Amino acid sequence: MSKIVVGMSGGVDSAVTAHILKKQGHDVIGIFMRNWDSITNNDILGNPNANALICPEEEDWNDVIKLGKQIGIPVERVDFVKEYWDDVFEDLIEQYKLGRTPNPDILCNKYVKFGAFHKWVKENIPDVDYIATGHYADVEDGILKKPHDSWKDQTYFLAQVSRNNLKESLFPLAKLPKSEVRKIALENNLVVANKKDSTGICFIGERDFTKFLQNYIPAKPGNVIDITNNKVIGKHIGCMYYTIGQRKGLNLGGMPEPYYVAGHDLKKRIIYAAPASDKSYLISDEAIITDVNWLDENNKPTNIEVKFRYKSDSIDAKIKWINGKTLKVIYPQGFEAVTPGQQAVFYFGNVCLGGGTINEVFFNGSKKEHI
Repeated sequence: MSKIVVGMSGGVDSAVTAHILKKQGHDVIGIFMRNWDSITNNDILGNPNANALICPEEEDWNDVIKLGKQIGIPVERVDFVKEYWDDVFEDLIEQYKLGRTPNPDILCNKYVKFGAFHKWVKENIPDVDYIATGHYADVEDGILKKPHDSWKDQTYFLAQVSRNNLKESLFPLAKLPKSEVRKIALENNLVVANKKDSTGICFIGERDFTKFLQNYIPAKPGNVIDITNNKVIGKHIGCMYYTIGQRKGLNLGGMPEPYYVAGHDLKKRIIYAAPASDKSYLISDEAIITDVNWLDENNKPTNIEVKFRYKSDSIDAKIKWINGKTLKVIYPQGFEAVTPGQQAVFYFGNVCLGGGTINEVFFNGSKKEHI
């Protein structure tokens, strides 16, 4: 029997994780992380719950209390609002101000769920053997591996977690498909058995993202320019609110076809747009990746697979190391909308090798200046 702390969100995955471990006979403790305070953080614009009598986070905590009684484990709420703001959210805002597109879920896992949370557990709960979460991933001696359910595979979001923290972690859902997790919750009448999966920003939830960003970044209107002929075709409210490849929200009326965001110039407040029928402005074949977190120093293959977005397919690529934290990834077949600020995550077969931040993007040897 092991002493295991489970990070409980009030969702079905972490609930079933706690249930499975308790049923196996382990000494289980549930911890609910409170990471966002809408009032303190001025989360007003774009917040559908701004005037709700009870916020979704409180509802989740109430569900965790009920689950603790159902499963038969003690539960506690711990506040990481400051850590989330300092280590995740401030960086997100600064990256958007620079015209980059960060991934807060990856930073949240690195700095909060597997950083501050692990640190708190070690300092406050004695003799803990493992810390478990409801992520769909697998781990062996700090090596991150894909789970059984490929559709729910969350290794992309865990690629920045340190190997030491992964060694301390358990992922009891690694061998289960999501359908089986739901079935376990229903068969055991867990109060969250039919609860929808959470969506939106990690620990913040669903938001009208453009309005949400306006809480923290003032609007700076400018022109939308057709990159194919350099003509003004519309107006925008701020370059930093749009990401490469985005179609919705450009509000270009009277155009013969839809347009997408092909690039931007922050100093001139220009968004460059291109017709959807011409994807050439999105294509790149090389990228420089910085802040690389490599999970196995003894395994550095040259030929790998890379994933540039969570729900995109992995593609074949080659890597060339520039230094210990920076590499170049080469994908001659080309790929669309590889965007600075987002994450590149590397795979070799079933193993997630790690990941890093997309810093610069190239095509045919030339840097794509407006991306």
